[in-house]
Amino acid sequence: MPEPLKNIKGTQDILFEDNNIWQYLELTIHKFLNKYGFSQIRTPIFENTNLFTRSIGTQTDIVSKEMYSWVDQGNNNLTLKPEATASVARSYIQHKLGKKNPINKLYYIDVLFRRERPQKGRFRQFNQFGVEAIGSKYPEQDAEIIALAYNFYKGLNIKNLTLKINSIGSPEVRIKYKEALKKYLIPYKDKLSKISQKRLETNPLRILDTKIDFELEIIKNIPPIIDFLNQSDKKHFSKVLELLDSLSIKYIVDNKLVRGLDYYCRTVFEIQSINLGSQDALCGGGRYDYLIEELGGKATPAFGFAAGIERLILALNEKELSLSKRPDIYIIITDDTYLSHSFKISESLRSKNLVVINDMLRRSLKSQMKDANRLNACYTIIIGEDEIKNDKIAIKNMDSGNQDYVSLNKIESYF
Repeated sequence: MPEPLKNIKGTQDILFEDNNIWQYLELTIHKFLNKYGFSQIRTPIFENTNLFTRSIGTQTDIVSKEMYSWVDQGNNNLTLKPEATASVARSYIQHKLGKKNPINKLYYIDVLFRRERPQKGRFRQFNQFGVEAIGSKYPEQDAEIIALAYNFYKGLNIKNLTLKINSIGSPEVRIKYKEALKKYLIPYKDKLSKISQKRLETNPLRILDTKIDFELEIIKNIPPIIDFLNQSDKKHFSKVLELLDSLSIKYIVDNKLVRGLDYYCRTVFEIQSINLGSQDALCGGGRYDYLIEELGGKATPAFGFAAGIERLILALNEKELSLSKRPDIYIIITDDTYLSHSFKISESLRSKNLVVINDMLRRSLKSQMKDANRLNACYTIIIGEDEIKNDKIAIKNMDSGNQDYVSLNKIESYF
């Protein structure tokens, strides 16, 4: 017998007992984001590779070593989406959404792919939800989305939330800051990890993402980027903080906070929870006013964030959510002679939006009752010779143990 095949490393099967939480979260995301006026967008699972090299940046880890890319039979360079913002921006440009609405508030729930080292809450095929507000350059858009993200997690009763926020300024500010950062770090070059040594040449801002203890010690006294901001950037950031203060949302201004992708500017933020351990980020995002122009569209400001669903599940206390789905009714028959009665009753009850289970294994009365208990059914309906002869069906409340006898034509009204 051949060896059974297994799933690919870095992927997972989400089995029936785990799907309750996924369905609950997806429904919660839809309802919550609709309250803020966001509409869902769905983009293809793969795109032209050039979309990501242009948007994310060729010097990022994602493009240089994490993307799943190939050349198809038509000689097209294609890539499984490693992130969703670039695809949303491409769709915005392609379908001229800016002409339809001056501001487009979009959200997605998507499957993404990165070939990074699998670890707790991080997979090579992973799920994200996120929002993209395209059209506003003003700080109130930043504040609205940051508050939205914070309130989403707070609404799920996730404990130990920390909101970190920073401004990385306009592109010209960032050029000056990168030079200052490089000047500061060059004396420590030999002490940096190999990847940070490479980043020192290509994008020193990425070194601020380090989680290595000795590098954290090196960067603790770096010049804060906030000192390099121009007046316009400072005014923008100050207004964002003022609006968050008005909502009583606590935050930490972290001058080492940067985002890993090249398209960010001005406000960036991250929401963390120590419930996740050392990899504590729940979501992150910020402003990206130059991405759409970089991809061939008209210069258009935008702000958004992305959030991992697997990491969200790790941070949740599922017991507080009461997610167990109990079948309303389990129909038990004493003989397959009564299958037609069972099917007819089942369909009439399902038309009333009740969850009804029928036994499909022709098991004994005892085994069917045992299965009803295993599924934690609210009620059982027993159909046998006496019930059909007397036109009275036994309905048992599985919680109280009480049993009633109800006419066949009154079963629907009983429930």
